Amino acid sequence: MAAPLAEFGIAGFGYAFGEDQDVEHVAGTYVADPERIVRWGYRTFHRAADGVTSTALAAEASRAALARVAMDPADVDLVVLANSELAEYPYWDSSAALARELKIRERQTMLLTEGCACGVTGLGAVAGQLALQPEIDTVLFTAVNRVSEFHRNRMNVNNAVHSDGAVAVVLRRGHDRATWLATEQFTDSDFCDWFRTDIGGSVTPIPPPGWSSATAPSGTERVQAHFRKDPRQLQKFGEQLNARVVEVVERACRRAAVRREDLARFIYINDPDGIADVAGSIDFPLARTNHELASDHGHMGAADQLVALGTYLDRGELNAGDLVALAGISIGMRWYCTIFRV
Repeated sequence: MAAPLAEFGIAGFGYAFGEDQDVEHVAGTYVADPERIVRWGYRTFHRAADGVTSTALAAEASRAALARVAMDPADVDLVVLANSELAEYPYWDSSAALARELKIRERQTMLLTEGCACGVTGLGAVAGQLALQPEIDTVLFTAVNRVSEFHRNRMNVNNAVHSDGAVAVVLRRGHDRATWLATEQFTDSDFCDWFRTDIGGSVTPIPPPGWSSATAPSGTERVQAHFRKDPRQLQKFGEQLNARVVEVVERACRRAAVRREDLARFIYINDPDGIADVAGSIDFPLARTNHELASDHGHMGAADQLVALGTYLDRGELNAGDLVALAGISIGMRWYCTIFRV
């Protein structure tokens, strides 16, 4: 097997989560039909306290990761922040804000904002930086999701309960555990508008009278409208969604020169129903997915897959040499997958 252009592995993980919330108990405060939310299979999710920003969550996870490997922040060569939600301010680089929080100065920073995908596809971007810049040895890569409840209803975006959390990993060139092998992604740009938030951008910076994220249309309504609520077309598209997940996993495996059949663990976005559907599509045992973990965490956007990977490593549920796929679907619409070898 040919070695990647830039070999690196994960030396340590750090986490930060909002306060645990019981889905069944609080769903009624977000939607008028809480039974629909409960049926999605989530037990708990994390909600950050008012005033806790995405930068604060990212910094907490980053400090934990650096402490775990006994590393001084000054030894970090590149700070990468994957933020799948709105940052605190427009016209603002939150990767630089994270570096400031950690007192990392005069270093490169990188900000990734491709929705839930950036916590996985960003690892391929890191590989590119390592290939181009041999002087970079250590990267702090942090993925964070902190829902702005003014802009959107965390239980009415799509068929997921959106959750607040962050994960940070210390990536080291040449590290021989949890090594990156390949990243693959593609988009279907025809569907790029489906899950956008219409308020707060340059087109409609100020909400019209009476607007509220609590009652604004969901992305799912856009999907249904696109297919004119035709059950056959919706079913066909659902099958296409899963087929493309299989395709992107196959592409990533080929790029990594491994076989899909040899995967020890398949980690998807935290969507219990979606995980079950995709596992069936790739004929993968549900017990070797993040199905149970997803029910307890909720959908933490860009942080989902790395939180799960770190959890399984911490529990000793992965063995040296195991192949792990981190995959998902994100806004764009984007299908993506990264392969790691434990």
